[in-house]
Amino acid sequence: MMHSSRGRRFAGTALAIGAIAVLAGCGTSGGGSAAPSEEAEELGEYEGSVSILAWPGYVEDGSNDPAVDWVTGFEEETGCEVASKTYGTSDEAVNLMKTGDYDVIAASGDATLRLIAAGDVAPVNTDLIPSYAGIYDFLKEKEWNSVDGQSYGVPHGYGANLLLYNTDVVSPAPTSWDIVFDGASEYSGKITAYDSPIYIADAAVYLMAHQPELGIQNPYALDEEQFTAAVDLLKAQREHVGEYWSDYLKEIQAFETGDSVAGTTWQVIQNVLAGSDATTEVVLPEEGATGWSDTWMIASEAKSPNCAYAWLDWIASPEVNAQATAYFGEAPSSQEACDYRDDCEAYHAGDEEYASQIWYWTTPIADCVDGRTDVECVDYSKWTEAWTEIKG
Repeated sequence: MMHSSRGRRFAGTALAIGAIAVLAGCGTSGGGSAAPSEEAEELGEYEGSVSILAWPGYVEDGSNDPAVDWVTGFEEETGCEVASKTYGTSDEAVNLMKTGDYDVIAASGDATLRLIAAGDVAPVNTDLIPSYAGIYDFLKEKEWNSVDGQSYGVPHGYGANLLLYNTDVVSPAPTSWDIVFDGASEYSGKITAYDSPIYIADAAVYLMAHQPELGIQNPYALDEEQFTAAVDLLKAQREHVGEYWSDYLKEIQAFETGDSVAGTTWQVIQNVLAGSDATTEVVLPEEGATGWSDTWMIASEAKSPNCAYAWLDWIASPEVNAQATAYFGEAPSSQEACDYRDDCEAYHAGDEEYASQIWYWTTPIADCVDGRTDVECVDYSKWTEAWTEIKG
């Protein structure tokens, strides 16, 4: 996954989301168009342009690499000229969407519910997106991209935050996250961890298995006691962490030099390391892992809603999705996309059992996303505050 930095339930967001207006209409021939609603049967005329906000590597037009271009074909087919902007963190993306300057956003699960609750993105009528039918069912209508059965976007790609380790130094081969938590002292100073408040969920996944008495059912739904336990675990880990990383190139370098020997990673990082003959391997630990499933969403007040719908269909189409997710380093969103890739097995694409072990990034909110109603959970703002304390 090549985000430069990266930093999800129905109950509790429904009231806020209910305030979002669903605009009907199919466009006009006079140059303006109304946003197609979930009831629309067809799209209106394309507006001629679309503005997209996305992670680096998601909207490539050949300017970075002439061989990497899935924008030009879209522009030629639809007449919708693409203007794009990249962002570095989910917090940045949420703030940028408030400007109203973007028609489409590719959002991670630690941003999607915030965008929905704020009314910045609109419900999506998947019947208007032919490519949606082929997307893996286990990515559809999930708590990070839907509310009460209403879809708010189209899944893009997905992956797990894996455990990376140096095979020359770490022995025996690890099967648990214990190596970076309770057992971190063995490799003190050479442990690495992902630099984001959402990493608190990684500690919660570990505690679910090792301190079941805490009763954690979802790592993004933590009451005060559970949250404190996760934060305390990360504070204890802090003295053994040599570097927190968000730039994947820095983690690659740290493992190549031996400055890091164990820590959280993405499959694409191991792919790069393997290509340079580094002595590293990755594993999905027995406790499971956090991960991501990004979603293409349409702004609630999109100036070019019809071009926006066209983009969602284009980026989800098998050949384009294969190209985009391969370039980015993640599993595609459909089995048909694997017809255009030769590395789907490495990314466990379509493996539901593997995918079921991933806790996809979800925005922590006060109304517990695990369904509990007798307690209040710690929301993302407090996760952010705690992360500053953890790092010191």
